[in-house]
Amino acid sequence: MADHHDDHDALLGHWGWFEDFYPGQKMRHSRAATVGEIEGSGPAKQVMNTAQAHFNDHFLKGSPLGDERLVFGLATASLVYGLASQDTAEHASAELGWSRLRFRAPVHHGDTIEAFTEVVSVTPGDDAAAPGTVVFRHWGRRQDGRIVFEGERSALIRRRGSRLAA
Repeated sequence: MADHHDDHDALLGHWGWFEDFYPGQKMRHSRAATVGEIEGSGPAKQVMNTAQAHFNDHFLKGSPLGDERLVFGLATASLVYGLASQDTAEHASAELGWSRLRFRAPVHHGDTIEAFTEVVSVTPGDDAAAPGTVVFRHWGRRQDGRIVFEGERSALIRRRGSRLAA
């Protein structure tokens, strides 16, 4: 009987292991995403964020933030992380945390966001086979080039050749 795994591509890629990251490394991630109604307002409702700017079509008319409802900030952060994850999280064994979150410009439904990353630091594990900690600075920008979000993320990244626990 043939091994069904022989004719399939591996889920994880050949890049993104702990050894592949170095401080100062910069990445422009290959995909962008346009924010829709569900991504923009849904998370605000789920966490009971009742700020009118997320729900009321007329609340921001004539304001410096624009005339349309705002996308919930953590939805923007999640979108940026999602766009960066193929390059920075495929071999993560644990997400350790986020810090220094900044929401720098408004995002509205219909805006397109692209993501960028810089490696801040790389700290090896206790032995040569142990995963190491990588600190990433992620940021996202709108279609007009304006940065809308930035934040730092720490992750435990596996070394090349390591296996997931069975």
